[in-house]
Amino acid sequence: MDGKAEPENIDSYNKAHENREVKPHPCDICGKLFSTGNLLFCHKCINTSKKLHQYDICGKTFSRSGSLNSHKRIHTGEKPYNCDICGKNFSRTDNLSTHKRIHSGEKPYSCDICGKMYSGSCDLLTHKLIHTGERPYQCTICEETFSSKRHLSCHIRIHTGERPYHCDIWKNILSK
Repeated sequence: MDGKAEPENIDSYNKAHENREVKPHPCDICGKLFSTGNLLFCHKCINTSKKLHQYDICGKTFSRSGSLNSHKRIHTGEKPYNCDICGKNFSRTDNLSTHKRIHSGEKPYSCDICGKMYSGSCDLLTHKLIHTGERPYQCTICEETFSSKRHLSCHIRIHTGERPYHCDIWKNILSK
């Protein structure tokens, strides 16, 4: 199999999932519809601040056990998910999936305003801030605002004097 879906497979997939749309599960708080009871349960846990799982080391709480397990890897540094193409490791499977799109060139997320394509949903959300003008990340030192955490992190280096990137070629040229 070459990874492409055959038409009969698509039809059988669609038929198997038709009932999900037929029997929505409405949230009695906000009215939003969900295709499964499990998704509705997770939605309610998140939106009612009902946190069922707490990490004893930092005290952070989560509505899903999987989210807790993912969070624990931040503390342990564990990255059990490996890219079979380049060997890079990840702490979460969704990060690995997004990373693999770099190798395949797949960009499934499209900006509905300008049409620009992205490999990750987070990249698309950051991009959309360009259109809205929103700059939610603020420097605590000078109060300048930025549209992404990455831009804020680079900016903070101006204040700290940190220079994490070094070029041996320019260093040699400038020292002559």
